[in-house]
Amino acid sequence: MKLIPRLFPLAVVLCLALTAPAASADDWRPINPTELTLKTPVVDKDADAEAIFWEVRIDDSQIDQIGFNHHLRVKVFTERGKELQSKVDLQYSSSSRIKDIAARVIKSDGTTVELKKDDIFDSTLVKLNGLKVKTKSFALPGVEPGAIIEYRWREVFPGGSANRLRLHFQRDIPVQNVSYYLKPFAGMGYQLFRMGDAKFVKDKDNFFRLTMNNVPAFREEPRMPPENEVRSWVFLYYTDQNKPDVEKYWKDLGKALFEVTKDSMKANDEIKKAISAIVGDAATPEAKLQRIYDFCRVEIKNISDDASGLSADEREKLKDNKSPWDTLKNKRGTDGDIDMLFGALAKAAGFDARYATSGNRSDMFFDRTLVNAAFLGASFIAVQVGDKWQFFSPAETYTPFGMLGWPGEGQEVLITDPKAPIWAKSGIALPEKSVEKRSAKLHLLPDGTLEGDVRIEYTGHVGAEKKEYNDDDSPAQREATVIAAVNRRMSTAELTDIKIENVTDPIKPFVYSYHVRVPGYAQKTGKRLFLQPGFFEHGGSPTFTASNRRQSIYFPYTWSQEDNIEIDLPEGFSLDNADAPRPIDPEMTQHITGQSVKMAITKDGRTLIYKRHFFFGGKESIIFPAESYSALKQLFEAIHKNDNHTITLKQATATASN
Repeated sequence: MKLIPRLFPLAVVLCLALTAPAASADDWRPINPTELTLKTPVVDKDADAEAIFWEVRIDDSQIDQIGFNHHLRVKVFTERGKELQSKVDLQYSSSSRIKDIAARVIKSDGTTVELKKDDIFDSTLVKLNGLKVKTKSFALPGVEPGAIIEYRWREVFPGGSANRLRLHFQRDIPVQNVSYYLKPFAGMGYQLFRMGDAKFVKDKDNFFRLTMNNVPAFREEPRMPPENEVRSWVFLYYTDQNKPDVEKYWKDLGKALFEVTKDSMKANDEIKKAISAIVGDAATPEAKLQRIYDFCRVEIKNISDDASGLSADEREKLKDNKSPWDTLKNKRGTDGDIDMLFGALAKAAGFDARYATSGNRSDMFFDRTLVNAAFLGASFIAVQVGDKWQFFSPAETYTPFGMLGWPGEGQEVLITDPKAPIWAKSGIALPEKSVEKRSAKLHLLPDGTLEGDVRIEYTGHVGAEKKEYNDDDSPAQREATVIAAVNRRMSTAELTDIKIENVTDPIKPFVYSYHVRVPGYAQKTGKRLFLQPGFFEHGGSPTFTASNRRQSIYFPYTWSQEDNIEIDLPEGFSLDNADAPRPIDPEMTQHITGQSVKMAITKDGRTLIYKRHFFFGGKESIIFPAESYSALKQLFEAIHKNDNHTITLKQATATASN
C-alpha cells in the first residue's frame, strides 16, 4: 500500500467533524512538568488558551467501519481562556456514534479533577453561519488560569470509509502540535490544502502519520469564504493511479457521465408529442426555453423539496421514475428527475442539451486542477443557444429563468460529451437580477411617531433565499420572522396586518407587506424633529466592525435595492435642513458598487419623497482579498452613513391673534 500525495494550494472541502479518543480514565499520558509550568503561549502570544497537542488516530483497516480516537491537551492562560475552555462541545454527525468520553483538569498545583459520566449531555450548537450541529457537551470542573484541560473521545462510523474523508487541522485555539495517524484500507491518496510541505510518513503498527506544528487558531469572520476554502485540511481518497493525467481524467469522466445520463434525458415519442403544447406560440430560442423551464418548475412537484408536503415515509413509498416520460406523466420527481425532464424537453424542442457538472460554491471554489470527482458538488443542464452554452436547473424551484442558484455561479463547468467533453464558465448574475424593491407610505406625528404601510418585493437570489427560508414554516412562524427582522433594527416597532405573498410560487416575487407604527422614530428636541428618511436602513448595523481582517471578504451573490418612500410631515412642521447625502459614484468604485439618494418635497410642502438606489457586485465582483478590507470597510461605512442621513424639521412659531 502506498500513500500518494497530491498537492493543491486552493480548494475547499465539506467539513466532516472528526471526533474521537480512547481507553480507560486511568491511563492518561503523563504530564510533562514543563507543560504545567508553562506561563505564556508558544504559537500566539495573545492566546487565552493553547492546545499542547491534538492527536487523532484513524483506523480504516476494517471494511465495515471506520473509527477515530481523539486526544486533546489544552493549557489555559487567562480568565477569558478559563471561560472559553471550561465547556466542551464535541460535534458529530447523524451517521456516527460518540463513545468513551473521558476528561480531566490538572491544576497548577498538580491536583487532578476527573469528569463524571453524569456530567455529559447532548445538545445542539448554532454556529456563526447559522448552521446547527449535534454535540456531546460537558463542563469541566476546577478550571483556572495555569491549569491543563485534557479530554479524549472515540467516534465510530458504521459502514464508513476514509475514502473522500476530509481532515481539518485547525481549532478555535492555536495548537502546538497536530498529528493524524492513519491506518488505511488500501490504495490511499491524499490532497493537501494550505498545509505547506507536510506529508504522511510511515509510522509503527501499519499507521501513517501527518503532523503540523505551531498551527494558528481558526476564527470565523463575517462574510468570509466557505470554511474549507480558508482552513488547513487534507482530503483522503482511494486510487489505483500514482499520478493521473488532468486532461485525461476529466475527459474520461465527461464521456462516462454522458453515457450514464443520456437515457435519463431521452426524448421519447411521448415527450416529443408533449413539447408543442408546452412551448406553445413561443418563437425565439429564449422564449421556448423559458416555457419549458417554467413548466418544469410549476407543473412538476419536487419531492426532494422540504416544502413538498410529503413525509419521509410517503417519499419512500413513491415509485421511482424510470424515464423523463415517467416524470412528466406522474407530475412529480426528485431534483435529478426534474432537471433530466427539462433536458429531454429541450432536446424535443430541437436544442442540444447535455448533463453538466461543477463545484458547489457554498462548499468550495472548484477548478479542474482538483483531479477528483468528489469536488463536483453541483449538476445542471447545459443547453447550446447559438454559439454559447447556457445553464439551467429547474429543480431549483425558486431560481428564475436565466439564472442558476448562486452556489453554481462563477464556476468551471464540465459539459458532458460522447467524445470530447467541453469546459465552460457559468456566469454570475448581475445585481439587477436580485432586487429588494421596497416602498412605504408613512405619516410622521408631532411627537416623532412614524406610522404607515410598507411593501417589500424580493426577486432573484434574494427572493429565492426568502422563499426557501419561509416555505416550510407555518403562517405564524413566517409572521414572527418578519416581526423579528424589523425589531432587530427598531425595537419599538409595532407591526399589524402582516401579509406574506407567493412563498411557494416559483414565478412571482416574494412579498412582505405590513402596517407599522414606530414610537420615537424621529427625535424631538424643542421645536425640531430629527428624521432619518431612509426607513428601511434605519437602525441597521454597520456591515464590517472589526479593525482588521484575516480572511478574504466574500459575498455569495450580487444584489441591488430600490427604495421609494413617502413621508407625510406633521402639521405645523416644515423642512429646516433637508440636504441629500452625497452619492457614491460607480465610476469611483470601478462599477463594483454605487449608491444614490434623492429627496424632494411635494409642491404643498406636506410630503417628503425619498428615493434610494444601491447595488453591489458589478463586474461579477464578489470576493476580495484581506488586503482590501480597509478600503472595503471605509466604503461600507460611507454607505451606512448615507443610509442613516438625518434631516431636520422645524415647527412654525404660532402667531398671536390680535
